Amino acid sequence: MADYRRVFVPGATYFFTLNLADRRSDLLIRHIGALRESWRDMSRAWPLETLAAVVLPDHMHLVVALPEGDSNYPARLRLFKSGFTRRLPETEKSTGRKGERRVWQRRYWEHMIRDETDLAAHIDYVHFNPVKHGHVTSPDQWPFSTWRRQGGKGATAG
Repeated sequence: MADYRRVFVPGATYFFTLNLADRRSDLLIRHIGALRESWRDMSRAWPLETLAAVVLPDHMHLVVALPEGDSNYPARLRLFKSGFTRRLPETEKSTGRKGERRVWQRRYWEHMIRDETDLAAHIDYVHFNPVKHGHVTSPDQWPFSTWRRQGGKGATAG
């Protein structure tokens, strides 16, 4: 039987997908300011390098590099998600079990980047995700992405 434990490698680069509990919601882009504040707060407390990011209405993708000697991405994601949830108006939070305010899916998808080819493929995936989902016809058109910060070039483009 396969072993599905998470991989924790100090200083590694990871790809993450975080989903809202309600996949029909547009909460992330309606409250993009709160999301950005939460990311800044988390990054101050737990430094990392954001290599690529995209925020869609109901989910987001990230490629981040952890500092040397540090493998604690769960603490970073927990702080980020809870910070965003705290910033939302109460009307935006659904009541889960035990009265918790459920905004995010409990789990997230994580993948440790293996090499430069894998990194380039995941950065391109992040930036082209709004096109894939039919929100825009070009990554240039999506305002909630690191595409422009990287000069509007895909990782595999020259």
